[in-house]
Amino acid sequence: MILISKVNKKHRKTLTAIFHEPVLSDINWSDIETMLLALGAEISEGKGSRMRAALNGVRAVFHRPHPQKETDKGAVKSMRRFLKEAGIKHVDL
Repeated sequence: MILISKVNKKHRKTLTAIFHEPVLSDINWSDIETMLLALGAEISEGKGSRMRAALNGVRAVFHRPHPQKETDKGAVKSMRRFLKEAGIKHVDL
């Protein structure tokens, strides 16, 4: 179970943006990583721009965007799927 009390207003805003329909493509990647850490995810570095995340027994690999700092729609969809599989839903907020 995720302790939502650890999630501040900025993290809730990031979660809302991830679950927004239609899918957004302007979410700062650093905000996503910070939110994942607040949710209790373990983050480790991969090769190049890869980042590994583990949350509630679910693991995924993501590519940090570069040179821009915002995500694209595909990355947002992948993050949404990862969060859902880890038991995080927008209604939890």
